[in-house]
Amino acid sequence: MSIDLRDGFGRRFTYLRLSVTDACNFRCNYCLPNGYQGKGGKTSTQLPLTLPEIQTLVTAFAAMGTRKIRLTGGEPAIRSDLLQIIEICANTPGIEEVALTTNGYNLTKNVHQWHNAGLSALNLSLDSLNRDQFKAITGMPYFDRIMEGLEKAMAINGMRVKTNAVLLRCFNLDQFESFLEFVRNRNMSARFIELMQTGNNQVFFKDNGLSGSILQQYLQNNLWEIVNRGHLAGPALEYRHRDYLGRIGLIMPYGPEFCASCNRLRISSQGKLHLCLFAEEGLDIRALARSRDVVGIIGKTRLLLEKKHATHYLHQGYTGAAENLAMLGG
Repeated sequence: MSIDLRDGFGRRFTYLRLSVTDACNFRCNYCLPNGYQGKGGKTSTQLPLTLPEIQTLVTAFAAMGTRKIRLTGGEPAIRSDLLQIIEICANTPGIEEVALTTNGYNLTKNVHQWHNAGLSALNLSLDSLNRDQFKAITGMPYFDRIMEGLEKAMAINGMRVKTNAVLLRCFNLDQFESFLEFVRNRNMSARFIELMQTGNNQVFFKDNGLSGSILQQYLQNNLWEIVNRGHLAGPALEYRHRDYLGRIGLIMPYGPEFCASCNRLRISSQGKLHLCLFAEEGLDIRALARSRDVVGIIGKTRLLLEKKHATHYLHQGYTGAAENLAMLGG
């Protein structure tokens, strides 16, 4: 029987973002401009969550009312057992949707296998539709390969596809209309995410951070209409237009009501429960996962959820334990 997982502010949590690695093979200028270094500049000596640990965690959260699992990184496709992780999540009773956020470097090769294993939703990081600008942002020359993978994913019946672009004043703000044209005849959503300040990107944030309300105003002035959120949806505001097949999404963590609709918790690749992306610390539940203690995870999670704050305090310049966005996949 499912347990209704709520915090002290009445928010119900049906969505779990599960990081399966903190490593990433890209060098995005807003996240890991010097590449993945691991803790203290060295590759982490602690291995990420194992398949049995993941099975235990997913089983416990499904019992607590989780209906959607999003697999994140770092870059989750770095893991050679990602297919098995997808299968574990998809075959857990109670889980209705398995989603994946990826940079797409091996999407063409694997997307059909992932879908057959139970993946129903794909978010592709795509910060630019310009080949040179894409390389300037990500540090990688994989634009053509990733676009091929995107088209392949969109051709799969039943796969919901979205792209994610971090909104950057100096790098892609001027490409907004190109993204609008991109979704004109494609059944997908192109989303823009406000750049968030982390422990390691404060200078970059000062130069490139800007409010998504600029794009929101453009959409409203040009007859785009807001779409009602689904019961498992994340924080994006999605807009549609009668002349466009696709949609535009805006994720604005600096917006005044962003935290009021929070429905998601996060687990790091090291088995720590994060009540917020910008929580001061992760709360370790890995020992319980290692011992297959589903009941223990349920009890501790419900207890820890009492500590969840009403807001993330980003407006006050607070970054918590988030050194970079790769730590928890955003």
